[in-house]
Amino acid sequence: MSFVEYGDTIKDGDTAIVFLGHESMFPVKVQHGTVTQTKYGVIRHSTDLIGKKYGSKVTCSKGGWVFILHPTPELWTMNLPHRTQILYSTDISIITMMLELKPGSIVCESGTGSGSLSHALIRTVAPTGHLYTVEFHQQRAEKAREEFREHGVEHLVTVTNQDVCKNGFGVSNIADAVFLDIPSPWEAIGHAKSALKAEGGRICSFSPCIEQVQRTCLAMEEYGFTEINTLEILLRVYNVRTISLQIPDLGKAAEHNSSTGFDSSNPSNQGSPCTKLQQGTVHFKSGVPLREMVGHTGYLTFATKS
Repeated sequence: MSFVEYGDTIKDGDTAIVFLGHESMFPVKVQHGTVTQTKYGVIRHSTDLIGKKYGSKVTCSKGGWVFILHPTPELWTMNLPHRTQILYSTDISIITMMLELKPGSIVCESGTGSGSLSHALIRTVAPTGHLYTVEFHQQRAEKAREEFREHGVEHLVTVTNQDVCKNGFGVSNIADAVFLDIPSPWEAIGHAKSALKAEGGRICSFSPCIEQVQRTCLAMEEYGFTEINTLEILLRVYNVRTISLQIPDLGKAAEHNSSTGFDSSNPSNQGSPCTKLQQGTVHFKSGVPLREMVGHTGYLTFATKS
């Protein structure tokens, strides 16, 4: 099993996603002799998972059932254990596009955090690219190494435990792109420039506060970066619902019916506009935005090494 290569069957040691519904799923490490408890009953790894195909419908001990899904960066973002605040698919998608990433790209990242963006970057640059990710916190760095190894992508990523603002990324003049998600990104702009290839490399900095953005942009200008721009991504979700509205009384419908000899009991007239007017309401499907929306997450600042 690998997050960048699809495997057909579930094997001992795999990470799989137990799907109970769109709003209920969780990851599980498949191990021989282990059981997993769900609200639908027990899942026995030895008999219910190992050897079955990904996507299979598994019946639990209480008679309910779940689906077992192959892990992807998108599913991992929704289900990973949070060690820090993470980036979600909305921001990740624009980051991978604006950094112009592709298979074979070399990317530097700081900090690693919970590895949400890291998994998406690895999938994007595979099979010949590489991710150099720096994490200041030692325990988070060790946990990230362990997860990358379990997920079969350790050959595509190098995890370093150090302060990127003081010691940089550990590489020079090879990166196609650099991503910063740290409290003071302006202190790492010089190291980012050193890590980037000679010309044309891209950089992105994620910051939740506009004051951080201002200082970062000034640092980028000082180090000669061009095409500096900042944007914010907002996600607006719509629910499809059945809406009921009263039809307005236009005042002349009844008079028009009587003058033209309209007979509502006649089957040929059923479903006509006049019949709908007499019913008083009409039902239709409509997209309705949520009453509450996830608003500001952070600002994304992009620039190019000149």
